[in-house]
Amino acid sequence: MRKFFALLVLLLATYWSFQSAMPRYQSGPDVPVDQFSTDRALAHVKTISEKPHYVGSEAHAEVRAYIIQTLEGLGLEVETQKGYTFDSWGGLAKPINILARVKGSASGKALMLLSHYDSAPHSKSHGASDAGSGVATILEGLRAFLAEGKQPLNDIIVLISDSEEIGLNGAELFCRQHAWTKDVGLVLNFEARGSGGASYMLIETNGGNKQLVKAFKEAKPSHPVSNSLAYSIYKMLPNDTDLTVFREERDIDGFNFAFIDDHYDYHTANDTYERLDRNTLAHQGTYLMSLLPYFANRGLEDLKVEEGTDHVYFNTAVGFFDYPFSWVLPMFILAVLIFFFMIFYGIKEGKMNTKDIFWGFIPFLISLVASGLIAHFGWQLILKVYPGYGDMLHGFTYNGHAYIAFVVALTLAICFWAYHKFKSVDRVASFMVAPIFFWLLLNGAFAFYLKGAGFFIIPVFIGLLLWFIRIRQKDPSYFIIAILAAPILLMLAPFVKMFPVGLGLKILAVSAVMVVLLFGLLLPILGGIRRKGFAVFICSFFALAYGIRAHMTSSFNEERPKPNSLVFMQAPDDGKAYWLSYDRVLDEWTQQFLGENPSSAESMTTNVAYSKYGSRYRHVTPAPMKDIAVPKIDITLDTIIGSKRKLQVCIAPQRFVNRLEVFAPEEVHFYAMSINGVKAKKQEGEDFVMTKRWRNKLFGYYFTDQEPIELTMEVPVDQRTELQLMEASFDLLENEAFGVPERPAKMMPKPFVLNDAIIQVKNIVIQ
Repeated sequence: MRKFFALLVLLLATYWSFQSAMPRYQSGPDVPVDQFSTDRALAHVKTISEKPHYVGSEAHAEVRAYIIQTLEGLGLEVETQKGYTFDSWGGLAKPINILARVKGSASGKALMLLSHYDSAPHSKSHGASDAGSGVATILEGLRAFLAEGKQPLNDIIVLISDSEEIGLNGAELFCRQHAWTKDVGLVLNFEARGSGGASYMLIETNGGNKQLVKAFKEAKPSHPVSNSLAYSIYKMLPNDTDLTVFREERDIDGFNFAFIDDHYDYHTANDTYERLDRNTLAHQGTYLMSLLPYFANRGLEDLKVEEGTDHVYFNTAVGFFDYPFSWVLPMFILAVLIFFFMIFYGIKEGKMNTKDIFWGFIPFLISLVASGLIAHFGWQLILKVYPGYGDMLHGFTYNGHAYIAFVVALTLAICFWAYHKFKSVDRVASFMVAPIFFWLLLNGAFAFYLKGAGFFIIPVFIGLLLWFIRIRQKDPSYFIIAILAAPILLMLAPFVKMFPVGLGLKILAVSAVMVVLLFGLLLPILGGIRRKGFAVFICSFFALAYGIRAHMTSSFNEERPKPNSLVFMQAPDDGKAYWLSYDRVLDEWTQQFLGENPSSAESMTTNVAYSKYGSRYRHVTPAPMKDIAVPKIDITLDTIIGSKRKLQVCIAPQRFVNRLEVFAPEEVHFYAMSINGVKAKKQEGEDFVMTKRWRNKLFGYYFTDQEPIELTMEVPVDQRTELQLMEASFDLLENEAFGVPERPAKMMPKPFVLNDAIIQVKNIVIQ
């Protein structure tokens, strides 16, 4: 019975580590006007996400007008900023930013509230979470703040940026061209990479984070969810936000607040008002309503500190904690010294022996290797059994949470089985050496290469304490040990879910390894269970149940629509046209045009429109040519100056076009290039611009008002300059000439790729 209550404590700690992360949404009209109301914020989300509102769409302008009207309704003077930018990804855009400013009583640095109002193109995303939720949080939070009628110390600048989804262009336009940029001292940015779950706080700074962490703690958000490891991982991923531009372009620090769960909705037609988690939106509100009054009424000049003054930080269900990076190595060394002392002490006391220590490595390694391999190769097998998963480019399936639960339960079954076979009950003290040894190896790597994960040493100290108790006491109180062990789960249990949710199910093995490592630290309780065979049965039962659940929800339906893609491409210079798809698995809708046995599109992957995950065409079928107006191309200037030839080329679409991509072979060089007056930057040490091209791409442009594109180029005088234009409209399903029917309700446009498009390819050759 004592062990039962100890296990109950561990289960409750695990449950509370997840349950306490977010506030609970409560609907009601009685929220005071000077407080954040999730319902009032939801009303903004509903309006903003009524229709897809990507750059250049009619709804894009409607959403902009709504935000302007709402800000003016708060008594603010609103302005817009419009201009061309050329981002580092090769994206040209003409964003229209929305700006407002609340005047403070002092003349110091200003606080900026930031989010973006454009939705993702191509996939018919309604942009409810990304980033209608961020805009709504700012509109409602600012309204509540102003309702108090108090003038803040600092100015508050509101920037609702444009063109974030196509290259962070709105943020770049502000940072490079707006006079207010020099006034900004700190940015609070609200984002989303899913439609639910806890919102993570991520600090962005070029220097040390010490003062930012301290200030965040002083602001006292009610539900802080953050850790320095998450940002260390974030920096390694291609998932920049508008805040990245402020850090890189202007060395302005800030906080990102972004939620990542239900990742399968990200950038899809499922990013709707109905699917946005209400608790998640409430969580965003708690951040803003604590940080806005705090940073609006304190000096911001002292937040910037030099690089190297960083803090490790992390949250648990009982609070937010931090300490300097300089503590990481000493804490690791101390843990190592205690580890060797404990081995000496345990042997001296007769509670451990070298033989049992050696045997203790066997069940731990069996658990670690078996569970890791099963999770890794099991996922590869699952992808073969359910090939449709490969078309979910997010890497996280609709039933992804069931797969995580399956791996956790199966790993626990393996651990209980291994320790049952090696009779751990009477040898727990000796068997503790193996898991703590591996924890120290992990923390040693962190101490030297990834200090943001330095807080992983704290569970080791708790494990050492539990180990000491098992050595000292022949019949310890399992309940007391469970209470002491609970912080391990409060700290680390959420990571078992966070890794595959944030990085994709391809790293399910990381979750399995995390479970084994946690099991090892909890051996003073779990290793002492005599009926491990029964525990194996229970865990295996849950693994089977979640495996069956995953299978039962593996098919696509209206609630879980299959993403697919279809484009029509025509090359009038070659007299050829094609149906193309990025899909790995064709369905009955795409097969109407590609047929059941289309050809491989491997040979057509050189000049492909940019996509986030480097996707390529996979299937192609010849199609009849269509009567599509070709772009008008005029060479308005052609002159030679020394060894250089200066050219001006005007490209004017003769039909409604949403997107233009321009390509050139690697052997074509440019001394200089400007597009509509925006110059391409020359990299240090390079003779030419645009030397690093992804699949020959020079640049891409999303049209806002169908204006012509003017290229001004300087090229080698004897060069045969070849360009290929690829203009695309997103109206394949609406254009009656193609006869493409609407998708069935169980399908949706695939995100992250050029989709539902009519593409026309045109070559330009200048001899």
